[in-house]
Amino acid sequence: MHNYDKLFVWHPYASAIDKNPVYGVKKAKGVNLYLDSGEKVIDGMSSWWCVINGYNHPVLNKAIKNQLEKFSHVMFGGLTHKPATELAKKINDITPSSLQKVFFSDSGSVAVEVAMKFAIQYWHSENQNDKKKFLTVRNGYHGDTMGTMSVSDPTNGLHTIFKNSLIKQYYVSCPEDVNSYSRKTSKSLKEMEKQLKDKNAKIAAVIIEPILQGAGGMRIYHPDYLVQLRKLCTKYNVLLILDEIATGFGRTGKLFGFNHSKIIPDILCLGKSITGGYMSLAATVVSKKIANAISNKEPGIFMHGPTYMANPLACSVAIANINLLFSYDWEKKIKKIEEILYRELKHISKNDAVNDFRVIGAIGVLEMKNKVNVGSIQKKFVKHGIWLRPFSNLIYIMPPYIISQKDLNFLLNQLDKVINLEY
Repeated sequence: MHNYDKLFVWHPYASAIDKNPVYGVKKAKGVNLYLDSGEKVIDGMSSWWCVINGYNHPVLNKAIKNQLEKFSHVMFGGLTHKPATELAKKINDITPSSLQKVFFSDSGSVAVEVAMKFAIQYWHSENQNDKKKFLTVRNGYHGDTMGTMSVSDPTNGLHTIFKNSLIKQYYVSCPEDVNSYSRKTSKSLKEMEKQLKDKNAKIAAVIIEPILQGAGGMRIYHPDYLVQLRKLCTKYNVLLILDEIATGFGRTGKLFGFNHSKIIPDILCLGKSITGGYMSLAATVVSKKIANAISNKEPGIFMHGPTYMANPLACSVAIANINLLFSYDWEKKIKKIEEILYRELKHISKNDAVNDFRVIGAIGVLEMKNKVNVGSIQKKFVKHGIWLRPFSNLIYIMPPYIISQKDLNFLLNQLDKVINLEY
């Protein structure tokens, strides 16, 4: 397997030639990955934040198997099926009532692309065709496709090489840290209002990740920032798109990140945790007002249609995953995870190599003073029985919600040992 991997496979965010080690997985169960080399590691990443209910869960396995015996896929153009309609209803049940129409896609990046297209087409339907730009904040991340890269800070973010190939959008400073934010003195809010006041005739929407800026730096900001942003968008007649791909379905301690602020977006993007990591699925949810406006103006349709849109296997397991989440006291579980993360990361942060630590819900972050040597430190993680995947100068933990206190303490104790060895 490893010879074929080296010869033929190009991994994400990696070189095709000068590769860091990759570790073969032969089995996964609960919070554990079982590697080809014989090691068992506790997954502190939830496989990039989506495996909230753990691996190989019997309830989720059953949902996939039951649907597979009926049919695995049908095109969604001109056809529909029960898994899609039931999932759309469930999403409606757990999101604000004004968000009614659900457009399914197959990845978070595409969900955001769809949201951006919805915003532009909405203003077209309102005869405001100049409103086709987007306003966002520095250090955000919304995906790796061309449209999403344009709103993911191509100057300071992950995609600087593409900067001159992307549509130019509008940017303001990122929201202040949760502990330093002040509504009256916020530089970001002042810049936001100035941009909206001066350029609202050109801006279709503001797009932002609620409460937590994920892959752009794992930064936590104050809920009141979103409250004020919602007011500004309403005041200046600009749509608000919230990207909940990473934060949705409980990760921050609330069902959705925007619940911390008690606001309602015009367009909502969901993904990652929606299927519990079983299948690739995402959703863009829009208000009835937007849906009706787009549908009542030429061309009267929305031109987008992923081949695997509303895949029945993915929709079936998403329904089971959401039901499973609500079958236990997930808020209590995440609160306990948050308490343990805070206590242990506070201790680990005393290491001189650590610049700062931060925690919200089932998210814990160590900000190191220097960039992390991923290849070196990951070997030590595996040797110590844990799986973490740092990036830049950040080591972060986003475990499955079902992780036991014993396993979480083990993960964090081993993290402490590795940091002391590495630094």
